[in-house]
Amino acid sequence: MTARLTFILTTTLLLCAAVSGVLAQNKVQQKLPEKTRILFLIDASGSMMEEWQRPNQTRWTVAKSIMSKLVDSLKQNSSLELALRVYGHKSPQEQKNCKDTWLEVPFKARNHALIINKLQEIKPKGVTPITYSLEQSANDFPAGPGYRNIVILVTDGIESCGGDLCAMSQAMQKKGVFLRPYIIGLGLQSEKTLECAGKYVNADTPGKFYEILNEAIESSFAKTTVSVSLLDASGRPTESNVNVTFINRQTGLPMFDFVHYLDRQGRPDTVQIDPVVEYDIVVNTVPQIIKRDVKINIGKHNDLVIPAAQGNLVVQQEGRRDNSLQSIVRERGKTGTINVQGSNLPFRYLTGAYDVEVMTLPRRTFEADIQPNKTRTILLPTPGVVNFNTISPGYGSLYEMKPDGSQEWVCNLNDLKSQFALTLLPGEYKVVFRVRQTTGSKYTAFKKFKLNPGQTLIINVFN
Repeated sequence: MTARLTFILTTTLLLCAAVSGVLAQNKVQQKLPEKTRILFLIDASGSMMEEWQRPNQTRWTVAKSIMSKLVDSLKQNSSLELALRVYGHKSPQEQKNCKDTWLEVPFKARNHALIINKLQEIKPKGVTPITYSLEQSANDFPAGPGYRNIVILVTDGIESCGGDLCAMSQAMQKKGVFLRPYIIGLGLQSEKTLECAGKYVNADTPGKFYEILNEAIESSFAKTTVSVSLLDASGRPTESNVNVTFINRQTGLPMFDFVHYLDRQGRPDTVQIDPVVEYDIVVNTVPQIIKRDVKINIGKHNDLVIPAAQGNLVVQQEGRRDNSLQSIVRERGKTGTINVQGSNLPFRYLTGAYDVEVMTLPRRTFEADIQPNKTRTILLPTPGVVNFNTISPGYGSLYEMKPDGSQEWVCNLNDLKSQFALTLLPGEYKVVFRVRQTTGSKYTAFKKFKLNPGQTLIINVFN
């Protein structure tokens, strides 16, 4: 094989590898884990032995019967693993054992019969340490990727051991231990102390409990998709190519990030999201668009429509082709910086009113009204260069002289050198300076000068 042929084959292989890498990158998508773990966290405190709806029917008999049927129906779901934690069933109420919580059946494939049998064995008797039980559940989920962790809590009472259930639930969710818990109250009406810990639903009858529990399971697996339409000023979904983030409302943490895309027909693509979580959406335009408490229909496709009309801003200076000149952009009437923009390159902003502070010497501030699909151009004149000679290092400032005779500070002068240069916008200026070794302010010198576009001046302060 000749050296040339070897080179051609090697180059071809490298190109193929590069193309394969690009194609592989194009196929990378954010998606939900393929498997789900559900931990049933069940109340077996003494109050679960009270009658419910009919004589000789307790909350516990109803709960274990309905749960057993539901667990049995999940045998065919190969992508699901179950576990059972129970609290309040080993110590009587008199002992007030606030650590009476136990993982009765750990996560394992095909353990449905173990859970059903364990439910039949349990006899409610103790207190309600919900917070401590939820904290202990963090150890119930095996470590490792590829799983969604879900807690379904069933209780007929609120925390009786002084724990802060809401804070504990938030902490566990932020750590990624589990997603937002599904909390089912048995005849509790509306309990605010539980609503802040997860999705709370009250079951006031046995039939309602079965319906809610079944819904909790089904909604955990319901394929839920969204597309985001970003509208221009005409109400058409033509805006695109911006980052969109789905934020977990409970934790404030990002769940899904993608760069918005439109296909050749102008349609946004579809993204699958987790139906267990509630979301805020952040469209990372400048400034951001934040849509809070987004209503998502679980198990369906959701078309989310967000107005996001944009236009362009360009800052240019005659005689400069690079983008090193920076501008600070703020929303009109606000102090916060929303962007620092280079020169000569267009940047997109939401339509609206902005203040643009260009970091020239002197600084210049412009009002910029960004119109949809239009470009606002800020053009500055060619700067000049002033070479200062102060004989000896010292202290001083440069001022810009206004037409009415007033002056405005521009900058302090270099106090380490006697010769230095400044690039300035055209205009009229005054330099005020005192040599360091002098013994009084009376030795301060000043000199006025005018700088034209593109001009180079030498200013001898003491001549």
